[in-house]
Amino acid sequence: MDTTATPTPARLRALPSWLINQAAIAANRLTDRALADTGSRRYDFAMLAALDEFGPSSQADLGRCTGIDRSDVVAAINAMVDRGFVDRSPDPADGRRNIVTLTPAGSEHLKRVSGLLADAQSELLHALSADESKTLVELLRRVVDSR
Repeated sequence: MDTTATPTPARLRALPSWLINQAAIAANRLTDRALADTGSRRYDFAMLAALDEFGPSSQADLGRCTGIDRSDVVAAINAMVDRGFVDRSPDPADGRRNIVTLTPAGSEHLKRVSGLLADAQSELLHALSADESKTLVELLRRVVDSR
C-alpha cells in the first residue's frame, strides 16, 4: 500500500481492525492474482486443503472447518467435481448427506496452488523478517482462534 501519495490519518493507522482489513485487502489481491491462471479460487484451495488434511468429509463439515457458507460450498464442490478434483457420493450412513473425497488430480492441483500461494505469502510479508513473519502468523492465529 502506497501511503506517500495520500497520507492516512494516524487514528486509522492506530486501529488494529483497520490495519488487519488493509492487510486482508492486499492479501486477497495477491491470492487472487496467484490463482488467476489455475481456474481455482480461495474457496477451492481451502476445501482441497481440508480434504487433504482431514480426509473425506461431508459438505457441511467442509463448510464449518473452512468458514465457508453452505451455499458457496455446494457451488465450489460442483465446480471441483466437474474438474475431477473431488468425488462426491452419498453417505452410506445417512443418504441425506454427501461425502466429498479428494482425487489424485485434486491432490496434484493442491500441490500446484500451494506453491503459488506460498509465493504470494512471501510477497505479502516481504517487509518482515522470517522471525517477524512467524510471529505475525502466530499472533493472527491467536486472534482468529479466540473468536
